[in-house]
Order: sequence, then structure tokens, then C-alpha cells
Amino acid sequence: MHLLRSVVNRLRIPLSPSQIAAFDVYRRELVAAGARAGLTALRDPEAIDRRHFGEPLALLRALDDAGCFGSPAIDIGTGAGFPGLPIKIARPDLRLTLLEATGKKIAFLRRTVELLRLDGVTVIQGRAEEIAHDPAHRAAYALALARAVAPLRVLVELALPFVQMGGVLATPKGSAAPREAREAAAALAACGGRIVAMTPLEVPAGAPAPTLVIVRKVAPTPDRYPRRVGIPSRRPL
Repeated sequence: MHLLRSVVNRLRIPLSPSQIAAFDVYRRELVAAGARAGLTALRDPEAIDRRHFGEPLALLRALDDAGCFGSPAIDIGTGAGFPGLPIKIARPDLRLTLLEATGKKIAFLRRTVELLRLDGVTVIQGRAEEIAHDPAHRAAYALALARAVAPLRVLVELALPFVQMGGVLATPKGSAAPREAREAAAALAACGGRIVAMTPLEVPAGAPAPTLVIVRKVAPTPDRYPRRVGIPSRRPL
């Protein structure tokens, strides 16, 4: 808990006692169900605070500073709720959709959202390639989030169909971010995106600093994208 308080103070993200308590509940649920449900291998509270809470909150700070934070948001391939749920705890007014394909993870998300009494959160089981063609979700979001989902040239095809014109896709990437950005040029052109920022995240000490890649939706995504399930990863644009 001390690490989390240090992180939010450094990032200038004020949290109330009830919000701090929500992170505590979330952490306990992760430790209890993590390995069994394939959610996370981390069990040390400080490691969870550093990786699973600190990085999403640093992402929130970076989006705020860049003027790119928006609602509603969708977290694609959210897994155990990252980065979307920590951001939602810090910003209760955010309308958030969590998209995940795996049943055990969906069950964890629904239980955790209920335990935390979070309003304005929708949990959907499905694949991005299919849900992005649903009129209720296509071009419906000001912000798409994704962490450790796919290389950028694949992620662009999966995520940009969800994003409104002028909205953004925000994804933390590792040391290969510059290469991924170069390789994504064709996908960006095809799907209507443009990289507008690549900036290191202010993660807690002891963690490698990911690079936040922000992609702005500057043109409509053609109806044919994303292609059928599995095709984007097997045959990237």
C-alpha cells in the first residue's frame, strides 16, 4: 500500500480513502485467483502495485498530459482488467467496456466489478474481430486501451474500428516500440490511424519503463476491417 500511495502522489493522481481501499480489494482478489485463473503470476503486493496498478495509472497521467483521455473507453483483451480497471478506480466517471475472450477471466472481471461496486462498467466476452463489427461498438469509443495484446500492426486493425473519429488508441509497448511503429505504417494507412505520440511512462522505480504509443483516428476504418478471427495476426497488414 505504501508503494501505491507513493505512485499516485508522484503522478499527481488524487485518490480518496475509498479508492485506495478499492485497490486493496482488487489486489487481494488478484492474489487469490491469479495463478489459478491464469490472470497473473505475480503474488507479491508491491510487484502487483508496480506492474498492474502503477503502469495503468502512469498511462492515465500521460493521457491527461497529452489531452487524449476520453470517455467512453474500451479495454481490448483486458485479461484481469489491465489497464482499464485501475484507471476506472481512479476516474469513477469513466464509462468503460472490458473486452475479453476467456471465460475464467470474464468471471473474475464480473466478480471484481461487483465487489468494487463500480458503476458504468460493461464486461463483454468475445473477440475483437467479431465485436468490432457490432454497430453498438463500432466507432463508439473516444479511447481504446490495450496492453500486451498484439504487435502494433496487428493491434491497429483490431482496435481502430472501435474508435470514434478524432479518438485515440493508447497502448504501452516495450523496447521494440520504434520498430513496431515502423512496421505498422501500412496498417495505420489502411485503418485510418496516425501515431501522434510515443512517450516513456513514469512507472515506479524498479520496473522497466514502457513506451506509450498514442494513435489518433484521422480517417474512417473501412468496413472490411478487422478481418475474420485470427487473420489479422496470421496475415498482418
